Amino acid sequence: MEAWQIIIAALVGFALGLVLYRWIAHKGELDSRTILEQSKDAFASLSQEALSRNIDELLKHAKSQNEISAKNLEFKKALIDQTLQQMVSRLEAVKTLMQDLEKDRAQKFGEVAKHLQLAHEQTTALTATTNSLREALSGSKARGQWGERMAEDVLRLAGFVENINYTKQKTIDSVGTRPDFTFFLPRGLKVNMDVKFPLDNYLRYLDAESEMDRGRFCSAFLSDVRNQCKSLLGREYINPEQNTLDYVLMFIPNEQVYAFIHEQDRTIMDEAMKKKVVFCSPLTLFAILAVIRQAVDNFALEQASNEILSLLGQFNKQWAMFKISLEKVGSRIAAAREEFEKLTITRTRQLERPLEKIEQLRTERGLPITADTDEPIQTEPDRLNSDFQIVEQDSSNPSI
Repeated sequence: MEAWQIIIAALVGFALGLVLYRWIAHKGELDSRTILEQSKDAFASLSQEALSRNIDELLKHAKSQNEISAKNLEFKKALIDQTLQQMVSRLEAVKTLMQDLEKDRAQKFGEVAKHLQLAHEQTTALTATTNSLREALSGSKARGQWGERMAEDVLRLAGFVENINYTKQKTIDSVGTRPDFTFFLPRGLKVNMDVKFPLDNYLRYLDAESEMDRGRFCSAFLSDVRNQCKSLLGREYINPEQNTLDYVLMFIPNEQVYAFIHEQDRTIMDEAMKKKVVFCSPLTLFAILAVIRQAVDNFALEQASNEILSLLGQFNKQWAMFKISLEKVGSRIAAAREEFEKLTITRTRQLERPLEKIEQLRTERGLPITADTDEPIQTEPDRLNSDFQIVEQDSSNPSI
């Protein structure tokens, strides 16, 4: 029972006591003091009874509320335990994931450190190689030899063979100059090439720290390139008497230097082209050699095609004569076969008819078959056939 219900019950009891008091006073049976005491006693007993009843209800209600609270508490405790168990499971999964991530991180970090160490070693080796190469190329003679080696590598890659597709360091008889390479073209044509590697001022340009020095060394380098181009024109590499083309090749064995020339002053290559000098880097030289190789192959194919056509005409003529002879032999074979059929069919039949008649007469007259030798007895048709075969053998022998 709720608290408000208890209060209402107490008020109802008080009202009943008041009504009873008025009724007794009205009747005048008891004096006021007695009535008051009785009313007090009655009200006290009612109040005590109501209070006892309400206390019981309160105790029952409190007990039921305690039971409900205990059940709710157990349910909430079980729910909390379940939630905690899920959280523990998830924390274990997160812990396992973190351990795996830590292992993977350590492994990846080790691989990255290993690659960085390898890259550092390779960079160090490359730096040492670059320094060694720079020291080796400090002399003009060494640069020339290195450039020729680069050209030979490109030639080998393009499939060129020395003394077949090109010659190296061969002096031109009429003028006495000696190009680094001479390439053979179809119809006896040639094209000459020199290796030029102006590198000193280019290296100074790379090592310069101020813009003024860089500009000065760049101008000096471009001037060296122009001078190298002019030196080719004075060597008579373009010589109609030697059956050369109207162009000469200038090989720069470094793509970076070739690109630097084109980037700093594009007019140098245009001016050189007007003077019949073609600049080549390793890549462009390979393209030019591929064109030369294709031209040589096409010319060889053209010559081979002409020879094949000539041989094909001869073959056609001999084939016609072969067909005529074959037809004659065929006609002769047909005639011989026809004669052979006459011998094996018609003539044999004509010869067998008299023999059959003789055998018929011998049988009708009852003539015996006698023989003086142990050889098998032959009838007249068999003997005639054997004699005919002997005659055929003798006739087939040209010595008889």
